[in-house]
Amino acid sequence: MEPDVGGARGADGTAGPDDSLVEGLAAAAAGVATASGTRLVVLVDGRSGTGKTTLGDSLAERLGAQVVHLDDVYPGWDGLQAAAEAVVTDVLGERSGYRRWDWATSRPAEWAAVDPGQPIVVEGCGALSRDSAPLASLRVWLEADDDTRWERAIGRDGESFAREWDRWAAQEAAFIAAERPTELADVVLQT
Repeated sequence: MEPDVGGARGADGTAGPDDSLVEGLAAAAAGVATASGTRLVVLVDGRSGTGKTTLGDSLAERLGAQVVHLDDVYPGWDGLQAAAEAVVTDVLGERSGYRRWDWATSRPAEWAAVDPGQPIVVEGCGALSRDSAPLASLRVWLEADDDTRWERAIGRDGESFAREWDRWAAQEAAFIAAERPTELADVVLQT
């Protein structure tokens, strides 16, 4: 399934998901969780600038779910793989939380707990891996062309991310090659 996620604008000015798409994804996730008798878990993944945060926030609002943004979990600019592992061991694991990263000081910050009994949406590159996929009710991968991704990401994060773009993109490419998240996804969306 590869529908367009066009429609309303997100808070950062990027194209956001339309209401019917969010409603359909939320209904699908809830249906799987109800049928399996498991916690409702949605994983939203994709490269930088594909709209993960906008979609993740919309789904969390629709589902009444807590949301974990992997931007809060990555332990610095080289932390994509560590955050992907934390999704399984910490966020969705017995620890039920994560160590927040303080980007201003470049150091670990406080522990952020998540409620293991409540629905959850985890969004960010690294959310959807071979280890996390079996834990999810719905797995979503977002795609966009490189120029669009650059404009969105740099428009959102500015020069600080522009300096790190290649470094981060290399980690994304390595993660995608190793984990093949498009093959794990229930839905692939072009944004």
